[in-house]
Amino acid sequence: MKHRNNHFAVGYWSRIRQGRPAPDQADIDPRALKRLLPFVFLLDARSIGNLTYRLAGTTLCARYGGELRGRNFLSHWDPDSRAKLSDLLRQALAQRTPACLTSIGATEDCRMVEIETVLMPITFGAAVPERFLGVAQVLTDVAPLAGRHISFERLVAAKLVLEDDNSQPAEPPLPPPGERTHSRAPHLRLVASNTFRSNDPLHIDMDETMRAVLAFCGAVRARF
Repeated sequence: MKHRNNHFAVGYWSRIRQGRPAPDQADIDPRALKRLLPFVFLLDARSIGNLTYRLAGTTLCARYGGELRGRNFLSHWDPDSRAKLSDLLRQALAQRTPACLTSIGATEDCRMVEIETVLMPITFGAAVPERFLGVAQVLTDVAPLAGRHISFERLVAAKLVLEDDNSQPAEPPLPPPGERTHSRAPHLRLVASNTFRSNDPLHIDMDETMRAVLAFCGAVRARF
């Protein structure tokens, strides 16, 4: 993971599991994620083909052009990315393992930003995960989004986030007085899924990505 907020979010997810395969939504304390809340979202993952936003932070809603609640997370991704994401997120749920996505987002006038998104499986009063807690951060300059919103997104790379107990983790930030505390999270590392590596759909050539973005831009211009 490149963005420190995403690393913090996955570490928090790991701590609140408390030995379980995945934490429950009721375990999430919004105060612990206070500085991340504008970039946090929650997805209903009971149907991978229709990953519905249950809630989303104000900054994310602005970046994607309006209220996200009730919208399909996959709706603005290109078809190839949707297929790859569906496969990866199905595996993330089955393995109770977070996924880290890198993507290119484009506005209708073809201004582009690089985005890193983490999706962490959580339960909702059930035995198996059926939701994702997500955090999405822009890695590049956000100036191209001034007065514009992301209309198209293309997957560049995606990996699962696994824990490595052999390394000492960094100390998490101290919570304010009175907040719940949890044990430290194990060291986190990114690994490509063996299931996906055989066909290598998660390491996408940047030229292919740029061709898809430019094709989108050309289609937008053709409408005007």
